[in-house]
Amino acid sequence: MAEISNSNLYKLNAGILSKDAFIVIIRTEWNAAIVDKLEEGCIKVFNEHAIRHETITVPGVFEIPFGTKNYWDAQKYRDERPAAFIALGCVVRGDTPHFDYVCKAVTEGVLMLNLSLPVPTIFGILTVDNDQQAQERIGGKHGHKGEEAAITALKMIALKKSFSNHK
Repeated sequence: MAEISNSNLYKLNAGILSKDAFIVIIRTEWNAAIVDKLEEGCIKVFNEHAIRHETITVPGVFEIPFGTKNYWDAQKYRDERPAAFIALGCVVRGDTPHFDYVCKAVTEGVLMLNLSLPVPTIFGILTVDNDQQAQERIGGKHGHKGEEAAITALKMIALKKSFSNHK
């Protein structure tokens, strides 16, 4: 089982931060109590590092790829275009196969965004069996997946920037 103690993710070299970065959080309305906490974790990290951000809300996780792609298309030629997106949501297993279909669709949708957009889309979507598992991932024994998503976005922006510095 993945636990936060097995990761170096929280080690963030401040020298890699791009102070002009602008990050867009695409979050869902479903499971709002959990998603609110994920978003709070992202914003906490952004505030600590003076990173500009905006939040866009979509109804559910299935709509995240559409919202992300259309936001990019509307902003890609503007000065204030995103350097990264963070997809935030929570899907809780129910009694039907719906959970499997939704999780597969959003996972593939975020993968497609990462392969088609010139900026990263971070997967900050919890796919859990119950509320306890969700709680453990918003500050419990599995860390804070919202904070982790924000740190991952900052690291991916730096990684992308490093590629343009290679000769």
